[in-house]
Amino acid sequence: MEALLNNPWVVIPLRILIVIGFILTLVPGLVWLERRVLALMQIRKGPNRVGPAGLLQPVADGIKLFFKEDVVPERVDRFIYFLAPAGFLIPVLCAPAVIPWGPNDRLTPIADVNIGILFLLAMTSLTVYGIVLAGWSSNNKYSLLGGLRASAQTISYELAMGLSIISVVLLTGSLSLRDMVMNQQGSLGLLNWHVFRFFPLGLIATGIFLVAMLAETNRAPFDLPEAESELIAGYHTEYSSMKFAMFFMGEYASMITISAVMVTLFFGGWLPPLPFAPFTWVPGPFWFLLKLGVFIYFFIWVRATLPRLRYDMLMKLGWLRLLPAALVNLFLVAIIVWWQK
Repeated sequence: MEALLNNPWVVIPLRILIVIGFILTLVPGLVWLERRVLALMQIRKGPNRVGPAGLLQPVADGIKLFFKEDVVPERVDRFIYFLAPAGFLIPVLCAPAVIPWGPNDRLTPIADVNIGILFLLAMTSLTVYGIVLAGWSSNNKYSLLGGLRASAQTISYELAMGLSIISVVLLTGSLSLRDMVMNQQGSLGLLNWHVFRFFPLGLIATGIFLVAMLAETNRAPFDLPEAESELIAGYHTEYSSMKFAMFFMGEYASMITISAVMVTLFFGGWLPPLPFAPFTWVPGPFWFLLKLGVFIYFFIWVRATLPRLRYDMLMKLGWLRLLPAALVNLFLVAIIVWWQK
């Protein structure tokens, strides 16, 4: 067994199966959870017919989408039309490859590279190409507007997100996600997490990342690329069957990935909140998944609570509020880090 775990031809495929399998398995459960939580918040029952407590409803939905007629509109750019869903889903599944779930590096991450955060930013940026190409190739003005909205929104909020991440890079002195987690170790426990560093600067960087991650994943209240009241369904209006399901899976997989990034950068990754027993008896992956679940619930809570923004409000928030705040915050963090040296 030891020889097998040290063999890269065995370990790397096993890591890929664990990470991608975990995400694809979690997506149906996340769909069920969101529907149940939204129903609870809105005083409804939610899915409760198919299976106990509606647990088999996502399975029924998957079977329906798999066997649903695949309608392809006339005059679409067929090559790009079929390529776009994969262009959206594949980068989402590649991004978690560099996220460590625990101190044991045998099973995760898939690749522990020293520029992990750059790889993450590159992969999350590529998803917008799938959305834009889907809107353009559909030969539908509503879809095209949805794709253009997505590209403008991604550019606007990725700048603020990148600046908040640079704050963590300055604190860590490394681009490795594992180094960023290890930099949050200390006798003070959660007070060593980056969210509490140089208070309130770390908290401001965390808040900026929190807002930007909602916009990056096109989730409410930033779901303007698929605003049904204005654009029917936005960039995926002309998609059906499994091609639509790929966009659907990609959105929920993005929630998982960006929540994992938030946990890793600002909330200690797999580290326990207090560095002594019985907290240290609990395996690191448990703490990582617990924190991950908190932020996934946050996504659902925000969707049930906040109304959709107008597009001018979305742009003003990104360019006139978050970006200047992120620049000033980064400047102050850089001064403190330089002064301490």
